[in-house]
Amino acid sequence: MFGKKAHLSPLESRKQMLIAESELNRTQLSEEWQTMAHGVCGRLSRAKTIAAWVSSAVLLVAGVAALRRGPPPPNTAKTSWLQTILNGARVTSAIWSVFRARSHEQQYK
Repeated sequence: MFGKKAHLSPLESRKQMLIAESELNRTQLSEEWQTMAHGVCGRLSRAKTIAAWVSSAVLLVAGVAALRRGPPPPNTAKTSWLQTILNGARVTSAIWSVFRARSHEQQYK
């Protein structure tokens, strides 16, 4: 082996060059894919954060609007206790979903 020269035909040489080029392309594609995936994950994280803030702001505005309305005029009919419970459950559900979204966001960071 040491005294012998390895002779490659032009076709075999070209084949080895193409294999090496293919490996380089494969590595470069993998790196580009990882870079793109990190960018998408970052944008998704920011979108989730913005969505949580918007949801909180909407809930706050709805609460302030409900407080500004004040009590109903005296001549209107009184709401039933069932309607009051349903409205309370709706508000509780909205608040719970906001806090749950924030806890999930912090958990995945």
